[in-house]
Amino acid sequence: MKVYILDNGYLECDQNWMVAMSVVGTRDCPRAATNWIRIPVFAVLIDHHGRKILYDTGCHPAAMQGYWPASLQGLFPHHCEAHQSLTHQLALAHTAPEEIRTVVLSHLHLDHAGNLHQFPDADVYVPRKDFEHGQALVRRSPDPGDHGAYIKADLEVPARRYHLVDEDQEVADGVSLINLPGHTPGLLGLAVELGRDGTLIFPQDAVYTPANYGPPVRLSGIVYDSLAFLDSIEKVRSLAAKSGGRVMFSHDMEFFHTLKRAPDCYE
Repeated sequence: MKVYILDNGYLECDQNWMVAMSVVGTRDCPRAATNWIRIPVFAVLIDHHGRKILYDTGCHPAAMQGYWPASLQGLFPHHCEAHQSLTHQLALAHTAPEEIRTVVLSHLHLDHAGNLHQFPDADVYVPRKDFEHGQALVRRSPDPGDHGAYIKADLEVPARRYHLVDEDQEVADGVSLINLPGHTPGLLGLAVELGRDGTLIFPQDAVYTPANYGPPVRLSGIVYDSLAFLDSIEKVRSLAAKSGGRVMFSHDMEFFHTLKRAPDCYE
């Protein structure tokens, strides 16, 4: 079994979205300047003895050409060069999109579900509560500004079948889905038990950065349920301790640069 990290470029944003209250005004500095940072966007390909499983899909290639509303383009501008397109990254891992018949979406935000349209014949695993929440948001109002970080078109992509996940479960031997709500009503982390490289734990946006992970735990700036967010981080910590696994933070550029990226892989 092999695990490939697929680089889908980066977003820019205010650091307070990643770690809440990173910059705080005071009496002595009432207009404290915020930090504008870059955060990685990536997908994960698992070659499970020939079966190809894709975890998350990155941002839509036309995100900055009108696919995203102007408000989100301003808050989270996406940068992606040709070699960082999902198709090119899959090719680095010797995989064509049509070979992928299993897609797992950690959640349905714009930087995780943007390329789902490339896999119309796949079984798609999504957290039930986030799927239902996102569908409700994009249908209650015609204004994209009311949809949060969900893109209506991403939630309307056809697939062979959607599997709505409520409980922790295996999707293949040694590949487990872990429920980690808080950032969104439902979120699926992924744990992969490898040989030489041990267990890799992908919590995605349940744990953006080492600063969120702590201890002490620090909330992110995008939290649906703060108590569930704290519980999910402790669940990740417990899993890492039990398995000796490595936590793969989702949106930390310094950490991202330490990872093997396609065509290199973990085994």
